[in-house]
Amino acid sequence: MRLQKIRDWKNRLGPWQRRLLFVLLLAVVYFAAQLYTQRHLVTGTVPVFSAVTLNGQIIDQNSWQDKPVLLHFWATWCPICKLEQGTINSLAKEYRVITVAMNSGGPASVAQYLHKNDLTFPVIVDPDGDLARLFGVSGVPTGFVIDTAGQVRFKEIGLTSGWGWRVRLWLAGL
Repeated sequence: MRLQKIRDWKNRLGPWQRRLLFVLLLAVVYFAAQLYTQRHLVTGTVPVFSAVTLNGQIIDQNSWQDKPVLLHFWATWCPICKLEQGTINSLAKEYRVITVAMNSGGPASVAQYLHKNDLTFPVIVDPDGDLARLFGVSGVPTGFVIDTAGQVRFKEIGLTSGWGWRVRLWLAGL
């Protein structure tokens, strides 16, 4: 009986209404999946930490008080990160970007990977994933856009477009 009522209701919808309903359901599923995968990521104020990049720059939670920053977690063994590395490299030429090489070996192997792939973005080496755990990161790539007040404004897991990061950085700077 219930199945018949659902069929009757579905048949009353026109083709464009069915497509719209499908798109809305797809959007709900997508955003629900995003919320679920991001549930352990840090929100609000950035945790207290201190780290050193491969080039010797000291980075801590106060390092971005003059403009927003993209804090990007990645790994040398991650195929999605390899797809995204060109985007991150070009973003680092226009915006403040700090990356964290998570579970990718020591400084020498990460430096060799950067050189081999012609990457110039600043990198913190996180061989044991301690910094990643502090931010709630369990998979890569994962990125945080942090505003000048040290607040996480946006967070993303997975492949993200350069324009997507640019818009988020611009919004964090408002």
